[in-house]
Amino acid sequence: MITGPKYKIARRLGAPIFEKTQGQKFALHLERRGKTRGFSKPKSEFGLQLIEKQKARFIYGLGERQFANTVKAGLGNKSGNPTQNIFEILETRLDSVVYRLGLGTTRSGSRQMVSHGHISVNGRRVNTPSLHVKVGDKIEIAGRSQNKGLFSTFDERMKDVTVPSWLKFDVATRTAEIIGMPIYVKSENMFDLNTVIEFYSR
Repeated sequence: MITGPKYKIARRLGAPIFEKTQGQKFALHLERRGKTRGFSKPKSEFGLQLIEKQKARFIYGLGERQFANTVKAGLGNKSGNPTQNIFEILETRLDSVVYRLGLGTTRSGSRQMVSHGHISVNGRRVNTPSLHVKVGDKIEIAGRSQNKGLFSTFDERMKDVTVPSWLKFDVATRTAEIIGMPIYVKSENMFDLNTVIEFYSR
């Protein structure tokens, strides 16, 4: 039987929002349970908005206030599309970029990696997971962390990693560069940012 808070949250939201719930075991478990207790029942508009907001928040591992501030910042940016603006803010957090590069196998692990000073940006070691990177920034494993046990399986692990097109990663030098911005595509994500915006626009 599947146990643990993350499984309970994922069952409640009806989506494999955590790395540990993205296997076949959890998918079969959802199917057997009819997705989640009560999840298949009709939801109010507010209920559906709340679910989408919670999906996005848990995927990125953000607190309520932190996520609300992210949405507020995206909506406050008058240039571009609000949905795209919010997605860029979420994806260009340093911990998210470290995760996308495959340096960390989970988002929480990537956040911890940054917090412990194992990552440098433009040659300077940083320890702020919420730091936002921009086009032209270079991210790499900090010099004294290169030989840490944390990266002992790096070369083997990178064989199974597909880096997003907006990131350029030289595996040999373990150096990445931001060469573009992530593009929000609803079908490629487990959450609907337009519905999230509706939640905060009530």
